[in-house]
Amino acid sequence: MTAATHPIAFLGLGAMGAGMATRLADQGFAVTVWNRSPAAAHELASHVSVTACDSPTAAFESVTVVHSMLADDAALLAVFDDELLASVPAGRVHVNHATISPAAARELADRHARHGVGYVQAPVLGRSTIVTSGGLLVVASGDPDAVAAAQASLEALGQQTWNLGDDVAMAAIVKIAVNYSLISALQSIAESVSLVESAGIDSEEFVRILTHTAFSGAAHKGYGPLIAAQRYEPVGFAMSLGLKDLGLAESAAAERGVTLPLAPVLHELFEAAVSDPALSELDWSAVAEITRRRSGLTTP
Repeated sequence: MTAATHPIAFLGLGAMGAGMATRLADQGFAVTVWNRSPAAAHELASHVSVTACDSPTAAFESVTVVHSMLADDAALLAVFDDELLASVPAGRVHVNHATISPAAARELADRHARHGVGYVQAPVLGRSTIVTSGGLLVVASGDPDAVAAAQASLEALGQQTWNLGDDVAMAAIVKIAVNYSLISALQSIAESVSLVESAGIDSEEFVRILTHTAFSGAAHKGYGPLIAAQRYEPVGFAMSLGLKDLGLAESAAAERGVTLPLAPVLHELFEAAVSDPALSELDWSAVAEITRRRSGLTTP
């Protein structure tokens, strides 16, 4: 693979987007980048394989496959409107990595189809802190030809890509469900840690016991030590995004008649954390501090 033969573009350079664009550049892709705040694009352009452009239109003009990582439904629908898509040359493909609602994914797919632009819903699993090392996982769905066109860059992003079929909503639902499980795990860790701390037991030692066999997966091994040590920086995933994704899970469940008994409790805890200046700018695992506080234990 050489940069000359694999040009792509990346739109949206927050912590995750910048890491993904850097990962692709490191893997040999020539990456054209754009961000609503131009400074982020120009900073990333210091990489030998990265070039900044001044608009999404310019990105689509220069390459066949354009990746994006924007914040939410509203941001995606605002940027990828009919005016932009009508200007895109035929045969282009847009790969959206953001966590959005199934309804927004289908609306975006419909818009792209009206203008002959391929659309792939491809959210990623993993924290921004593991992106450049290739630790992400990708779940993708959409038109098979569009997925095939993006396959090389999707595979370069991380460890594995799952193709969930033609319906773009499928990848959106899987990502929402994964994040709901993670949010539930954060709270179960918080409650267990609060219980042992109330008895004077070292919570870091407890997490080592917890994750040795019974809960040896990435969620508990990754977040358990952070919660036990109250180490919530650097931020791997923002608290506000956790609340957003919890809302997506609640909405997706309501649309399908699915009951999520834990969701109202989790929602109240995240709202409390987001409204707390001491916690709102920390990693989403800092939601554990709400449980510590209500248990009469110390917080940062």
